[in-house]
Amino acid sequence: MADLNVTIDRAATISRQVATLLDRRLRSASARYATRMQAATRDLAARPPRNPFEVGQDAWRYAIDATQRTLLFWDTLRQRGNDWIAHERAGKPPLLHYAWEVLADARSFARPCNYALLRIVPPHDITLDERLRPFIIIDPRAGHGPGIGGFKKDSEVGVALRAGHAVYFVIFHPDPEPGQTLADVVDAEAEFVRIVAARHPGSPKPVLVGNCQGGWAVMMLAASRPDIAGPCVINGAPISYWAGNDGENPMRYLGGLAGGAWPALLASDLGAGKFDGAHLVRNFEYLNPANTLWEKYYHLWSAVDTEPPRFLEFERWWGGFYLFNDQEIRWIVNNLFVGNKLSVGDARLGPGRFFDLKSIKSPIIVFASLGDNITPPQQAFNWIGDLYSSTEEIKANGQTIVGLLHEDVGHLGIFVSGQVANREHAQIIELLKHIQQLPPGLYGMDIKERPRRDGSVEYDVAIVERTLEDLRRMQKYDRVDEKPFEAVAALSELTERAYELLARPIVRQLTPEWVAKMLRELHPLRAQRWAISDHNLQVAALAPAAAMARAWRQPRSDANALLPVERFASEAISAWLDLYRDLRDAAAEGAFFQVYGNLLSLEVADQQRAIRRASRFDPRSVPAVRQVLDSAEQAGAIEGFVRIGLLVAKAGSGRRMLSSMERVRELMAPAHLLDGVSEDEFRSLMHEETIIVEFEADRAKRALPGILRSAAERRHAHDLLDGIAAHHRLDERQQALVGELRRLLPLSRRGLPASRGMRAPAATKKSAAPRAVRRSRRVKKTG
Repeated sequence: MADLNVTIDRAATISRQVATLLDRRLRSASARYATRMQAATRDLAARPPRNPFEVGQDAWRYAIDATQRTLLFWDTLRQRGNDWIAHERAGKPPLLHYAWEVLADARSFARPCNYALLRIVPPHDITLDERLRPFIIIDPRAGHGPGIGGFKKDSEVGVALRAGHAVYFVIFHPDPEPGQTLADVVDAEAEFVRIVAARHPGSPKPVLVGNCQGGWAVMMLAASRPDIAGPCVINGAPISYWAGNDGENPMRYLGGLAGGAWPALLASDLGAGKFDGAHLVRNFEYLNPANTLWEKYYHLWSAVDTEPPRFLEFERWWGGFYLFNDQEIRWIVNNLFVGNKLSVGDARLGPGRFFDLKSIKSPIIVFASLGDNITPPQQAFNWIGDLYSSTEEIKANGQTIVGLLHEDVGHLGIFVSGQVANREHAQIIELLKHIQQLPPGLYGMDIKERPRRDGSVEYDVAIVERTLEDLRRMQKYDRVDEKPFEAVAALSELTERAYELLARPIVRQLTPEWVAKMLRELHPLRAQRWAISDHNLQVAALAPAAAMARAWRQPRSDANALLPVERFASEAISAWLDLYRDLRDAAAEGAFFQVYGNLLSLEVADQQRAIRRASRFDPRSVPAVRQVLDSAEQAGAIEGFVRIGLLVAKAGSGRRMLSSMERVRELMAPAHLLDGVSEDEFRSLMHEETIIVEFEADRAKRALPGILRSAAERRHAHDLLDGIAAHHRLDERQQALVGELRRLLPLSRRGLPASRGMRAPAATKKSAAPRAVRRSRRVKKTG
């Protein structure tokens, strides 16, 4: 009886908490609506009074202008419909700004899939540098077609080409191959990387760029084939799907409110085994009804003389709907959207094919935005906290992760905004030039603008060392609100099995291919396009009427008396739709936590956090780490120089400027000392020395006199310290450390003067190749 009373009390507590949350959300939504309407009313009332005669003239001019605008508006929608039909008949080719050629088509592979590899043909005024890393851009397969990464001149493709990099683009065709699975897709993408690497034998490994849903595809590829993956750039990509904050990210509740994954199975069965990507696009539009139903159309109508080209260009991509096989969408929903298995290592594509993101040894750059309500920063970054219990564990594992956070750009702006391309994406490319100088760890990328005299902008980029605690500050409740999603995942398994047993056989029998095709054609997002096109005889008169309106165009002036009324009405409609959205999202959020947010799941979360704190990972317990620490004194000159640089960096604030990193590798290890040392071997050297400096800093320092013994090596160490002091702003701790290192490494008794330039130490047996390089080569030889 006592247990029953406790259960009742807990249920009442949850109800009160949900009621409080709902009340707070409703009050906030009402306040935002009232504020917007008050501002719009003030703007309307601020207009000076006009005499009736002038108002009458303005009304007549406004009526003519509004009629012409309306004709041109509907004619633009007609052109959108014609473009959509033409794009469908052309086979939905990728919408890239740059010319391209097909290098490999995975439909001809042993395990075929609907993917292909393109080479972007550089314009005549761009010269590529074959020594630079090639870029491979993987666009999201999230309902739309490929092309968003190279949609405009100022895009990811454009900034990479202008920086001299060869660029390749992974696309997909509208229809999947029969029996195609995501395992086939991952294998095809791995083959594409091999092809690109073979085309550039003199350059480092290719950069893998994943946009949105292409981000988890890149992470899976890099985890399954870490030997071929270069640096991974993840833009607006959800990896931890349960993450987010209440009142900000309503899309994460859709799976729970729908009862799990079974609606995706139903949609696939109604498509005769194919899932229509238009359903995913409609979910995106569902997030912002004000923009979907009113704002984008009002913007077109109000600027109809100049806006149609931009509107039609974007709608051509937005209206390209692609299909998935039912096996593909089922895996995506179960493992990502609902199951959230990738970040914790439970996602697999087949027997023995698990994806351990810890196995990715290449640097990872994560770009997200605080203004993104489709992939909030929590979903982009929380996988790091799922994988690692401490920043020290990241360093011990040898991973270098750099995070970049935009203040306000929306989800699509991450990929299509020219300003973002020229600022963030261009600086990411600049970072990749120096990525080897970063030892393993977690970093933040800070971009500061500095105006020039000619009006252009110059960017100062700093890399700042971060900790996992910094990431946790993005969460309101220390991720406790993610626990109810585990109940969603459990319920999803039950509802999915029930659907398969009770309804799926019937639905499949009642949905032949011709019915599935008809349902796809009647989808609202398709119907609104083909219904307003030249194929509809009822709109046939739009073209000549719009031509007449253009010929006799009489736009109203900005001083027209009715223009403020128009803008007030538009603001009122937009504010009302935003209020509807806020009330809808608040009700959905309240229902979600009422159903799934019981106190039991919160207690489990508390227990898991307690276990996690009690069993904090000790990196020194890893055999590989112990092996490196045991060999701290068994190092050569190159390790010693790298160690000096890491010791000085560790003593500072952790802030590294890209402009100063330009000379880091030159100062620490001149190029002629690293002849024959590959990129992977150098990163392995940095990993091992980072472990020694991070966990045994005093021991690493005391070992330097035994490592750098000859006069030439010590002279080189003094030159290195001089170079660091000359090109970096050292704080007091760093200056004190530099002095201590000079005393630890005295020059010969005769007081050999320091050389004016950095010179290589005398060739010695122990400095011929770094420890990590010798170990790597032994492994390759014995392997």
